[in-house]
Amino acid sequence: MIAIIDYDAGNLKSVEKALVFLGEKPVVTRSRETILTADKVILPGVGSFGDAMEKLHQYDLAETIHQVVDKGTPFLGICLGLQLLFARSEEAPGVKGLDILPGEILKIPDAPGLKIPHIGWNSLNIKKDAALFQGIDNGAYVYFVHSYYLKAADESIVAAKTEYSTCIHASVEKDNVFACQFHPEKSSDTGLRILRNFAELKQ
Repeated sequence: MIAIIDYDAGNLKSVEKALVFLGEKPVVTRSRETILTADKVILPGVGSFGDAMEKLHQYDLAETIHQVVDKGTPFLGICLGLQLLFARSEEAPGVKGLDILPGEILKIPDAPGLKIPHIGWNSLNIKKDAALFQGIDNGAYVYFVHSYYLKAADESIVAAKTEYSTCIHASVEKDNVFACQFHPEKSSDTGLRILRNFAELKQ
């Protein structure tokens, strides 16, 4: 069973629909027991870093997420769900993130001819043997919606990059923790393959 963490963030339904389309039986929940007994856990999200961390603490989900990660359950952060895995974000100065992975979330710098937020399809430079991207060609396009981006402190965890005014760390993998800044559930066949790869991971 795949648990999708419900903390009042946007985009839960589209992630759920994509997994159902793949034949999975996802459960949208904020139940600690359900999340801790799930085979896989997904933290989706659209919204702001500060508000999201407040909700995670309000529902006692921050500690639950740490427990999921510590016990080795495959965990996937999507969009804001990726950003929350890090210690801090320029979007919410002074707000501490989950601090599960090393790095920080920065505002996408202005650049001539580029709009912020970054909304649209970008190609990925994919690291060889990245687990989420098995069967996906380097240069595949995925769909982004964001104004802030990840700069990982440890390049070895970066599974995919893209360019949009700067080098964006678009996906990370470390042990049982996976995350995508883009939206696999909105990224056509490539995104569905990423979700299938996650669903089929062995613990």
